[in-house]
Amino acid sequence: MTKITIFKKNGMIYEYQVKGHSGYAEEGSDIVCSGISTATQMALVGLREVAKANVKYDMKDAYLHVWIENFEEEKTQTLLRAMELTLEDIVKNYARYAKMEVKENVY
Repeated sequence: MTKITIFKKNGMIYEYQVKGHSGYAEEGSDIVCSGISTATQMALVGLREVAKANVKYDMKDAYLHVWIENFEEEKTQTLLRAMELTLEDIVKNYARYAKMEVKENVY
């Protein structure tokens, strides 16, 4: 199962973490992992290249952790909210393979 954690401060996303393989299908054919990876990595690229956010991240096999320093910017939150909505939809449709938790005001 893939576990997604989104961290918010005053309703704004400032950090997210994704861990694990979904187990939906074999590696290379797993649409759940592909969807989650695409949403979270697109957000990371958008944060860095479009929003010009100060972003730190750690990425390895089945793991992505992203921290955003200037997370209050409108472009940054737009990208992150789009990611969150996409992930919510994936989790809703594939609840046996992915779980998402939102933590508010945890530092």
